[in-house]
Amino acid sequence: MSMWTTILIASGVVMATKLLGYLVPAAVASHPRIQRVSDLLTVALLASLVVTQTVASASAIVLDARLAAVVVSGVLLRFRAPFIVVVLVAAGVAALLRLAGWAA
Repeated sequence: MSMWTTILIASGVVMATKLLGYLVPAAVASHPRIQRVSDLLTVALLASLVVTQTVASASAIVLDARLAAVVVSGVLLRFRAPFIVVVLVAAGVAALLRLAGWAA
């Protein structure tokens, strides 16, 4: 199967999934349990993407300055620091660790 065939099939699946979402009755979509699962699923997917981008490099797991920056940002977010502060401090931590010789 060529790359374009794969892309077209994946696009069709995504479009069909989106269309199925519109066909769900409002009573089902507004049920508190469904809303809670939907909210938690979104957070879980985003968290998994962050972790994957933080510790994965090609086909290996790499623990470097990115992991420390994510941990620091998590702590700052837990204490409800402003987002710009979180970004700047996490970038600073990663930069300082790299300057100190922690690879990546």
